[in-house]
Amino acid sequence: MSASARSAEAGTRIEIVLVKAGRTKLRYPASVVSDDGTRLTAVAPWAAEGVRDFGFVRFEPGDVFTEHYWRDRWYAVKEVRGADSALKGWYCDITRPAVTRDGELIAEDLDLDLWVSADGATVLRLDEDEFAESGLAERDPDAAARAIAALDELELLAKLGRFTALID
Repeated sequence: MSASARSAEAGTRIEIVLVKAGRTKLRYPASVVSDDGTRLTAVAPWAAEGVRDFGFVRFEPGDVFTEHYWRDRWYAVKEVRGADSALKGWYCDITRPAVTRDGELIAEDLDLDLWVSADGATVLRLDEDEFAESGLAERDPDAAARAIAALDELELLAKLGRFTALID
């Protein structure tokens, strides 16, 4: 299938479907900003109810996420801005490559995450304990290795100050 046949037009509404352990974890509407057939970028408001305070950042009503999903990479990068448009940072989900079909973008969460603060000074690897407990390394060693490599790649890019080149 050609890239153009798989691409969604800018302005199209799409449902983002985050899957974890075979079940839908979260589903929310977003608006496509761009789609070149490999990377789809969409904008969505904070989709969960209420405030989620991680200690290093708070996600809350009014926040806007510009989300970048790749069909050939094992991660998604979500730029997070507050209601005042101030950049909070980037939340990165380690996922299998995204799949689009029937107005949905489906991303399978593999438990690993990375946080990069707005100034780039804070880079945090998250949920490594959940990843270990998930059993992915035993069930699908190749996927586990790709997930760890994706997390390592994002962390290195962030620490080298080249993180935003992924999404520019």
